[in-house]
Formats: sequence, C-alpha cells, structure tokens
Amino acid sequence: MLRLIIALGLLCGLTGAKSFAEENDLVGHGGPVKGIAVTEDVILTSSFDNSVGVWSLPDRNPIWLEGHSAAVNAAKILSDGRFASVGDDMQLRIWNSDGTELNVLSGHKGKIISLAVKENLVATAGWDGVVGVWNSETGEQIMWIDSHEGQVNDVSFSTDGSRLFSASNDGTIREWDRKTGEELRVLARHGFGINVLSMAHNGSWLLYGALDGGTRAIDLESGEVLADLSADRRPILALSVSNDDALVAVGDGEGYIMVIDTQDWTVRYDFRAAANGPIWALAFDESGDGIYAGGISDVAHYFPLDAVDRPLMASNQRSFLRDPSEMSNGERQFMRKCSICHELRGSAGRKAGPTLNGLFGRLAGSVSGYHYSDALKKSEITWDETTIDGLFDKGPEHYIPGTKMPMQRIVNARDRHDLVNYLRTYTGDPSE
Repeated sequence: MLRLIIALGLLCGLTGAKSFAEENDLVGHGGPVKGIAVTEDVILTSSFDNSVGVWSLPDRNPIWLEGHSAAVNAAKILSDGRFASVGDDMQLRIWNSDGTELNVLSGHKGKIISLAVKENLVATAGWDGVVGVWNSETGEQIMWIDSHEGQVNDVSFSTDGSRLFSASNDGTIREWDRKTGEELRVLARHGFGINVLSMAHNGSWLLYGALDGGTRAIDLESGEVLADLSADRRPILALSVSNDDALVAVGDGEGYIMVIDTQDWTVRYDFRAAANGPIWALAFDESGDGIYAGGISDVAHYFPLDAVDRPLMASNQRSFLRDPSEMSNGERQFMRKCSICHELRGSAGRKAGPTLNGLFGRLAGSVSGYHYSDALKKSEITWDETTIDGLFDKGPEHYIPGTKMPMQRIVNARDRHDLVNYLRTYTGDPSE
C-alpha cells in the first residue's frame, strides 16, 4: 500500500495532478482553522473567519454557517443531525441540518473556547471560568458550574452521559455529576494549565494535553496515569482519538503531530505537519487511516497515515508567512497584525474583517455587507493617518470600546508610521 501511495505521489508531481491527500483537503475558509469534527456523513470546520464549514461526504461541497460575530472555536454534530458552535463572541449557536440558524444561547462573560455534546445536551467551556450545560432543543440553560479558579479550556461528557469533565488553566481536571453539578473529584492536578481533553469511546480512559507539553492518559475508574506521552514540545493544543480507540493523535504549538498506539502506548508516527505556527485542531477520519489537521493555514489538511510525509500545511500558506527579511517594515506590520482578517484590495471573501480597499477617508463601519459591531458603527471615526495610528497606539479595545476587533497594539511609533504608509500605498487613497 505504501509503495502505491508513493508511486501515486510521484505521478502527481510529474503531471501536476493533486495527490490523494490534497484531494481530501478542505479548502474554502478565509482564516485559520480552529476546530474540526468528523462523522461518517459530514465534517465540520470552525474558523477564525467567523464561520463554520459543513462538508457533506463524499462530495465535500460546503455550506457555510454564518452568524457568529467573532472567531468560531469549535463546532459539533448533535445526535439528531443538527449542529452546535461556539466562539469568541461568547455565544452558543444551534443550527438546523440545512444550515439555518435555530437558536442563539448567551450567558458566558468570556469567549467560549470549546464544547461537548451528548444526545440533546451541550456543555460549554468558557474563559470566564464557567462550564455551562444547555438543552439544545429548548435552549434552556440547565446548569452553571463556576468552581474552577481559572479559565475553562475544554469539556467532555462521560460515555454514558452521567458525568462531565472540565479542564482549566488552574491545572486541574474536575469531574462533575451531570444532573446535580456536584463535584465528584479532582481527577488530575497537573500544575500547569490543561488545554484539551479527549475521551476514549469505550469510556475507560481520558487523554489530556497541557500548557507545558504534558500529555497523559488517565484511567477513569482508578484515576491512575496509564501513560505519560509528554514530548519536548509545548503547548499541547489538539487531541483526537480514533473511533476504535486504537490510536490517539497529539498536536502542539510547534507544528508537530504525534500518533500513538494505545495497545502499548508507543509512538507509531511523529511528523511535522506545519512549518509555521501551531496545530489547533485534529480529527481522525472515520476509518482511522488518516487525520485532518487545522492551524494557521486557511485549509483543513488531510494526512494519510501511510504517507505522513506529504507536503507541510505551510505549502498552502498565505504570503505573510514568507521570510520577514524580504518585507518592508510596513508590510511586516500589516502581515503580522492585519492580514489574517483583512484583504488590501477587492472583496474580503471569507475573511473575518472587511476589505481595506479605499480605507483612507472612509467612515468606519461603512463597507456594505459586513456585519460590524454596534460600537464601530456608532463611532463616527473616519480612517486616516491619525485615527489608524491611534487605533494601534491605544489598542482597538480602548480606542473603540466594545469593538470585536482583536486586542493588539503596536507600541513603537515608527512601526505605526510605517504601517500607515504601507496601507496608504496599497489600499488606495480616494483623495489622490
């Protein structure tokens, strides 16, 4: 089989045809892919571009779930075929299977970074330090758990749905009675923040990944550590378990994916999937023969396990990932601070922010078809050298309180000056 895949890869290289892996890539988002969920019939991808892609199999023609006003961090398929998604806008959204929005559920006071589903229940992990449990059919908020001492990064139901597990920046995994919200035990005290959880489908163990690179499998009956899978990479940002529980995949902030055989907890594959940036999302395909991975690229890349040496995710990278030494300082500032959300010219496509075409002299919040925050629409700001400089000097959250623009500053005045000149040159200036 491996020889066949290699031969096909060589043939594709000679003919310019796409490889099997590239044919299975999911292309269409306008920002980094932050979450992936796979079933037999559909794949969901969540993105920084504020949307969810619903890719029906086998044709892979997406429909787009539009409604979030900020990055979508995760989405899951509910048992009845509907979808649930959560994002930086602090909302849980429920969608019908045809992509129409059914319900918007609010209550968190910080971004919702993850969710878990069990039958008609949805659990949400909030950076406000709270776990929410919701009825996806009625929209009722069933439970509110706020016992962690730091932001909650992930949640997982037990296989039978009777218990709920939460991971936090306080370095603990806590187990809760799903019906009463009673804390049953602290399953793990890691010391560093725990970022991600992944439950074995047979319900016997739980895998976690932490800020310091710690990666461990815990027996859920005894609470003992079954295996310490930590490698010299950090942080751990993504986990996945194959449907038969035979394999687990670990993705980190350095762009590596490690695949482990759970029979003896040994590493079967260990490969670099991204030349730049982290692995934010992982999901085995239904067969367990390959992995979908998301990161800084706009694409959810597919890696067949028999040919993990396929081109890196960075082969489809945007130009802002090229060598910064080749750029002017103004371009570097734009690529690092702005390009992930904005296009300089033309339509913004699926980007999270509006196009910057004709920026100078334009009233803030005035690009037709883009859903601005009320704060920006009411700001009465006109974009010019002074206002753009002020935006990055103070930071969007202070310059325009209530904006959904990412929190960032450019402290150095020369860097701001060079960015303004770059934008004036490449976005067009109506006054010229």
